[in-house]
Formats: sequence, structure tokens, C-alpha cells
Amino acid sequence: MRVHPSFIAAIGMSALLGMAACRSHQIDAVVENRTGARIELLEVDYPSASFGINVLDAGADYRYRLKVVGTGSVKVQYTESAGQKLRQLTGPSLYEHQEGRLEIVLLPEGKAEFHPELTPHS
Repeated sequence: MRVHPSFIAAIGMSALLGMAACRSHQIDAVVENRTGARIELLEVDYPSASFGINVLDAGADYRYRLKVVGTGSVKVQYTESAGQKLRQLTGPSLYEHQEGRLEIVLLPEGKAEFHPELTPHS
């Protein structure tokens, strides 16, 4: 039995279209250290997972791509290297299947700004 080349091409195109339709919902997160000092043991918790880094210098950014499974608030904690003071902050809620960008700006005196640019949750 001989297979026609156009049949093979059609199967290949179907496979590519199927893969394109199955995409993962992700959020591009960036943590900006604008505290004026180096911070240590940065941890960002979000529904079902977390990410972090041991040291983030003053003025530096840390980028991470995350996938949310479930629903819950973003929680940030870090230690100020100068005073060894633990800072804990709570940010916006995230929902499963959201996409977009989340900017976390760490400020002096343990303050932070959260700038979510996310799709609405359904």
C-alpha cells in the first residue's frame, strides 16, 4: 500500500495545530530589589509552589516563569542582610489558568508594591 505525500503533509499539519492549541498558562514574574541594600533568602510562595534565590543585590531583578495550580495569595519573605530582619509580605491572589505578568517591587522598610497584569480568573 502506497501513502500519498499530501496525506503525510496533512497528518503533519494536524499534529502541529494540535500542539499549538495545547499551551500552558504561565505568569512571568519579576522581583525587583529597590530596598537600597542586598537581601538574602528571598522566597516567593504562590498556589502550589514557590521560587526564590539566596542573594539579590540592591537594584537587581530576579525573573521567574510560574504556573498557578489552585488559588491563593502571593507571599514574599526575605531577610535584610544588614539587620538580619525577616520581612514577610502578602500580595494579590492568583488563580489557576491566569496568564500575564506580575511585578513585585521590594521597597525600603519592609514595604512592597505588587503590579499584576493578569488575565481575569474564570
